[in-house]
Amino acid sequence: MSSESDVPPHEPKENELRQQLGAEVRALQGATDAVDAAAADRLGVNRTDLHCLDVLTQRDSATPSQLGTALGLTTGSVTAMLDRLARLGYLTREPDPHDRRKSVVRATPRTRRGAADLYGPLAHEGAALLERYSLPELELLLDFARRSRELQERHLRRLRDEAG
Repeated sequence: MSSESDVPPHEPKENELRQQLGAEVRALQGATDAVDAAAADRLGVNRTDLHCLDVLTQRDSATPSQLGTALGLTTGSVTAMLDRLARLGYLTREPDPHDRRKSVVRATPRTRRGAADLYGPLAHEGAALLERYSLPELELLLDFARRSRELQERHLRRLRDEAG
């Protein structure tokens, strides 16, 4: 078991940079949240619906239970969400060809076009931004992003476990 006293002291400049990095990550999370809120508003959906559409645009298809797991939703909530998004023309539901008791959910071409329209400029500028980094720097950035995501996922599990 380690404690704060086990952590070696850092130089003042290093401490300042760690604090600045923490503040920038927090600001990035806020900016990302604001972009997603604006995108959801443009599409006429809520944030959970937007997250569902994001999951679907990353995959060819998903079952409702897979979506429920990915989004942390109950079966009833998934059904209501899929009904709403199907009515808006953002997804289709078809019987699973391997098990007709199940359904397969897919994003529509309209959804994929909307995602490209809303997030394409961001992806383009982000790709251009990454061009300024060397291979070792990209490896470092990838490591930081991956470890940060894993940290968030661990904390999410803790929060959900504490909630019961």
